[in-house]
Amino acid sequence: MAIKVGDPVPEGTLTRMGKQGPEPVTTDALFKGRKVVFFAVPGAFTPTCAIKHLPGYQRDADAIRNGGVDAIACMAVNDVFVMDAWAQSAGAGDDVLMLADGNGDYAAALGLSWDLSGLGLGTRSQRFSMIVDDGVVTHLNVEPPGEFGISASDKILEQLR
Repeated sequence: MAIKVGDPVPEGTLTRMGKQGPEPVTTDALFKGRKVVFFAVPGAFTPTCAIKHLPGYQRDADAIRNGGVDAIACMAVNDVFVMDAWAQSAGAGDDVLMLADGNGDYAAALGLSWDLSGLGLGTRSQRFSMIVDDGVVTHLNVEPPGEFGISASDKILEQLR
């Protein structure tokens, strides 16, 4: 069953690239006592993700943080090295925390996996965004397959008002 507004986020561990290499990031560390904008893309470097989705959150990072948000995090079912290369290529810097869900375990725990095996991509995350306040989902925007719009940064800005 897919996560919904009012649900606590499931426990899990994602990975980020740290100064000394890959570092685990628990969902408790990410969400507990914080307001976080968390969005997911089907894959790093894929066209919509790289041209529209991530750049929107980079562009609007200051405005999102001014809405009381402590962190903005992007997740994809890619390995940590790919997510790091994408972060560097996109110039994500400190604006967006880039998190790898290497085996798709967290996307599955959220109930937001997407089987793209027919395209040779395996199981990925659906495209979505959410606002999580102290571990509880307050807003959730899941895109219909192949679409982009309701999970964009401008929608999150509206929801933060």
